[in-house]
Amino acid sequence: MEKTFVDGLRDVFQSGRSRPLKYRKQQLRALLQLMTERQAEIEEALKQDLNRLTPIENDIKLAECEMAAWAAPQTVRKNFNSALDDVYIKPEPLGVVLIIGTWNYPWAMIFQPLIGAIAAGNAAVVKPSELSEHSAKLMKELLPLYLDKEMYKVVTGGVPETQELLKQRFDHIFYTGSSTVGKAVMEAAARHLTPVTLELGGKSPCFIDKNCDIAVACRRITWGKFANCGQTCIAPDYILCEPSIQDRIVEEIQKTLLEFYQMDPKSSPDYCRIINTRHFDRVLSLMNECTVALGGESDRSQCYIAPTVLRDVLPHFKIMQEEIFGPLLPVVTVNGLSEAIQFINARDKPLALYVFSSDKTVIKRMLTETSSGGVTVNDVLMHYTVDSLPFGGVGNSGMGRYHGKHTFDQLSHHRSCLIKSFALESLNDARYPPLTAARLSKAKFFLGHRLCLCDGVCVWAAVATLIALGLLAALVVVLKQTPA
Repeated sequence: MEKTFVDGLRDVFQSGRSRPLKYRKQQLRALLQLMTERQAEIEEALKQDLNRLTPIENDIKLAECEMAAWAAPQTVRKNFNSALDDVYIKPEPLGVVLIIGTWNYPWAMIFQPLIGAIAAGNAAVVKPSELSEHSAKLMKELLPLYLDKEMYKVVTGGVPETQELLKQRFDHIFYTGSSTVGKAVMEAAARHLTPVTLELGGKSPCFIDKNCDIAVACRRITWGKFANCGQTCIAPDYILCEPSIQDRIVEEIQKTLLEFYQMDPKSSPDYCRIINTRHFDRVLSLMNECTVALGGESDRSQCYIAPTVLRDVLPHFKIMQEEIFGPLLPVVTVNGLSEAIQFINARDKPLALYVFSSDKTVIKRMLTETSSGGVTVNDVLMHYTVDSLPFGGVGNSGMGRYHGKHTFDQLSHHRSCLIKSFALESLNDARYPPLTAARLSKAKFFLGHRLCLCDGVCVWAAVATLIALGLLAALVVVLKQTPA
């Protein structure tokens, strides 16, 4: 069978080139150099695609700084049977990783998993989205100039190229995008028993309790919803609130929009555009049946849709049947907290959940009685910015997790290791035939008692017990061999 370029990457990986931490750090520094030296070009490509830049320099610096600790063997609890052994977990590279990015954050959604892949010692193929064509073209041009081109490859193109890639055998696939494509990725991966990380989306609800600072809540929601023109996988998809505060919410969002984007968001340098006309048409069609409370203006020639709030939206409306991924914010009224929880639980588990309340009971019930990939209370999006928190979905919103050490762990194999000496062989009698009642009892004792490694006294007591048992066993053997 003819070798593919993926096989070539695997050959280079298996040569051991990426095993040394020094090599991995060099590649991370080169990636940081790319982001620094080519920032103007990257910003221009993003402006042409979306007018949005997400900095990732801190992710690179964190991985470089912490990589040695992440990659170090991790000691684990022992039982009596392994008290004198070396027992640890050793993170090791998986091999060749495929990273399929998305168009809404074309650099961050490729480079964040790539940082983890490099730190974990993997080779990687990156496939940027064809929809953010300027960013994809620039990435293909720049990456080989900075990174080891025998270890890290960029593949551009559309659906046919992605389908061809998915026919190859990878050691892990990391995909960010829609649930529909996520299912196709998982199906392709299953043919090779390849593990996957799927960062999908869904309708992330935002519950506003009447017992909260509604002005502050609406300011934060407005920022999170309309940043990147609503094209963020964890943007608040819709608001749940009681009917009595719906008018106040609309009023406060209106004030905030005026503050953020002035009278004409279309001319604001801070307001983005829809990625293309196909998505423009899809998003605009979602407004059918809805009552526009704010915004609603659009310009297809510029893929512009104004920040829009829709009031009195009913659950059966089209806009509530799919992820919006655009600057439309429906307001759905519910009769209190219990109905809000029922509403959320009756739908697919979302990637994010937002709760605004000053009542600890409300917050506790929302956290206890619902499920979501992540949750932020009294703000939006901010859990994504904490690199020590794992980011990922659950159920229909995805599987696996990443960010910081979590990316490293996701793209590593955690190998169980036990190193035993040849000494004290007599202690192993309990596991060898003939399995008498006495031997079985002894085996249960050794395997059933765990050692507390944080307690030195406990460890040394166990060691002393084992030594004593070993000496006793040796004495029995000597006595048996001594003539009467």
